[in-house]
Amino acid sequence: PGPLPGRAGGADGLSLSQEGRAKLSVCSKLCYAVGGAPYQTTGCALGFFLQIYLLDVAQLDPFYASIILFVGRAWDAVTDPMVGFFISKTSWTRFGRLMPWIIFSTPFAVISYFLIWFVPDISSGQVLWYLVFYCLFQTLVTCFHVPYSALTMFISSEQSERDSATAYRMTVEVLGTVLGTAIQGQIVGKADTPCIQSPVFLGETNSSVAMEEVNMTHDTGSLTDTKNAYMIAAGVIGGLYILCAVILSLGVREKREASELQSDDPVSFFRGLKLVMNHGAYIKLIAGFLFTSLAFMLLEGNFALFCTYTLGFRNEFQNILLAIMLSATLTIPLWQWFLTRFGKKTAVYVGISSAIPFLIVVVLLDSNLIVTYIVAVAAGISVAAAFLLPWSMLPDVIDDFKLQHPDSRGHEAIFFSFYVFFTKFTSGVSLGISTLSLDFAGYQTRGCSQPSKVNFTLKMLVSAVPVGLILLGLLLFKLYPIDEEKRRKNKKALQDLR
Repeated sequence: PGPLPGRAGGADGLSLSQEGRAKLSVCSKLCYAVGGAPYQTTGCALGFFLQIYLLDVAQLDPFYASIILFVGRAWDAVTDPMVGFFISKTSWTRFGRLMPWIIFSTPFAVISYFLIWFVPDISSGQVLWYLVFYCLFQTLVTCFHVPYSALTMFISSEQSERDSATAYRMTVEVLGTVLGTAIQGQIVGKADTPCIQSPVFLGETNSSVAMEEVNMTHDTGSLTDTKNAYMIAAGVIGGLYILCAVILSLGVREKREASELQSDDPVSFFRGLKLVMNHGAYIKLIAGFLFTSLAFMLLEGNFALFCTYTLGFRNEFQNILLAIMLSATLTIPLWQWFLTRFGKKTAVYVGISSAIPFLIVVVLLDSNLIVTYIVAVAAGISVAAAFLLPWSMLPDVIDDFKLQHPDSRGHEAIFFSFYVFFTKFTSGVSLGISTLSLDFAGYQTRGCSQPSKVNFTLKMLVSAVPVGLILLGLLLFKLYPIDEEKRRKNKKALQDLR
């Protein structure tokens, strides 16, 4: 996971000199990195499986499923700047400024996560059930992840150490997506989710009355096994969430001097927000990554349905997802080396654009399992770049901001929370629209096959639309001003300032 760090001055990674240069121990970096797994593990499980769960297991109407997905993601986006605001008002404690948020949100987040994957035995109110617990979980996981993201700026004042710790973190986070995919996919995949053969008289339409009659005569035993499998997977992932939070809280120490915050005076959030939003490098960075992140989120949200119905791999899709995530995990160190050798902007162009041919191939070629696995492994390489680069480049923007506003401090949480806000809000819109599109195309709940219009819609959602978004994002990214020369100048200027 990136270049090996230099020798640490102690097991806890304390400062090596009075100038604030801090060499972090491998143990400190690993404990820090482990904290990134809960967000990615739960997020991956929800991203890949929630849509198909709501449609085929909870058996909600696609219209209501789209409302849950949109409102949940949109609310998740709103909570990021809210939590960022409250963190900016938080005073330092003996545990730090950010760590208490992580510790106290964890048990409640795990409970709400489990209840998302529970099918309540109520005739009405299911939509409200999933909406409430999805939004509640998103709020609580934000209370974990926003302070954790901002923690990057508080573990060391050295840019190289932060970059190295970020590489460790990204490796563990992608590993977290592998765990989320593996746990959720393999446990759920063992259960035989029953499908319903569409009666001939339905044709290309989705007759709710006829479907109801088929449902009444269908054996629901296998569906009960599937519901139990989802709850078992949620319990395992919840236990992993708690374990990672404990390791993070015990193994990482917040360093107040790393951020140069010298007083406990509350930071003016709205003044800080205005400064942050007027910082050109930040706006250009999030504009570029907004569309590329959206492309991968759209692919993530619809890929299970695409594999199940369009490609016809109902019993293989969880293994295909696992191949993507394993490939991404193994190539994170490659991209860390690449961005160190050739620069971060070059890594963006090469890494993210490499997904385009594979997204096109998987749709144009006839359904072939071997080809699909090859494409999945190749696409994982690009997914790794999309994971690593935004979080690796955001600290550079914050350093640039500090040089331009040396007297304005304590805005790290604003930078991280609003970057996540924009990506989450747009992903909520896209997922809501994509699920509505499936509804308009005639999606049949629990159908063994789907109408041709649904298959065409799924092809658009996992290929044409993501490719267009990636191209637009890379075009916007040309405006990003911090290249390697600028980054080195900022680093030297910041060291001189310290």
